[in-house]
Amino acid sequence: MRTVLVTGAGGYIGSVLVPKLLAGGFRVKALDRYFFGTDKLQSHPHLTIVREDSRRIAEEHIAGADAVIDLVALSNDPSGELFRDATYEINHVSRARTARMAKRLGVERYILPSSCSIYGFQEADTIVDESSPSNPLSTYAKANEKAEESVLPLADDRFTVVVMRQATVYGFSPRMRFDLAINGMTLGGWKNGTIPLMKDGTQWRPFVHVQDTTDVMLRLLDADPQTVNGHIFNVGSNDNNYQLGPLGETIARTLPKPVEIQWYGEPDHRSYRVSFDKIERALGWKAQWTAAAGALEIYEALEAGRVTRFDQTVTLGWYQELVKWHRLIRETELYGGMIDIPGADGE
Repeated sequence: MRTVLVTGAGGYIGSVLVPKLLAGGFRVKALDRYFFGTDKLQSHPHLTIVREDSRRIAEEHIAGADAVIDLVALSNDPSGELFRDATYEINHVSRARTARMAKRLGVERYILPSSCSIYGFQEADTIVDESSPSNPLSTYAKANEKAEESVLPLADDRFTVVVMRQATVYGFSPRMRFDLAINGMTLGGWKNGTIPLMKDGTQWRPFVHVQDTTDVMLRLLDADPQTVNGHIFNVGSNDNNYQLGPLGETIARTLPKPVEIQWYGEPDHRSYRVSFDKIERALGWKAQWTAAAGALEIYEALEAGRVTRFDQTVTLGWYQELVKWHRLIRETELYGGMIDIPGADGE
């Protein structure tokens, strides 16, 4: 039975990936800070929960692993700008260090889930592929690019390294996120009958369902090294390249209630269309989900009450809450307690 170390295991993608790995017969070391709780992963005889910061990963965490899927990241762009230093430390430096340590300890395969956001802004008639120049605009995107540049040179005959440039992810997850475009649109339609869209709606963006991208991760664990080693793969589908305005209209038509578009903010200058021909050709893989199907899946999950904590579904907001409460507790705590103080009974 092979063992996979998954960092960021309690996050939006990790909480979908880990059960798939377990169902596929893997042992899993699920390493995370668990900012969103450990309840997103159900107990399993082959699952080991490791509560640790990726910046403090030690050899003992990696030892015995056959592969590493290094999902850990401070995500998304707003979080990256507010916590800039931490984003570089976690998304770049810690992942580069983990990859080097994994190679030294004899791990056979290292998979880096990166992001198509490194393409940044491209002209409207340009469709970028893995060989196209990058143009990262945000701290999040720049840190991902640096991580790619650090881990790819480690590839050799005994250490397979693969980079996944994921399109913007959508779909239901136990650690649900509504700060992702399709997910947020669906929540707005379900809750208020309006879909929030950032102006001006002409910007292009590629999308991939969380079930599809995690399927790719499993496939890469068994892919022939001669096909994938040292390679970058865009992960998504050509059919899921959308301009955000028409995407919003598609979701509005899909949801089983009247929904209107509601524009907000300043125009978003990130715009890129992406080719996914390479992964379809190399792995024989095609995405199964569409934006409409993903939106309906989320709508039905909301109707069924499967999302129970909305305060955790906007990543930046939850990070800010944790920072606020950490400060308040440090300022208020005394003698190792708050209301109850150890040893206060006079004994």
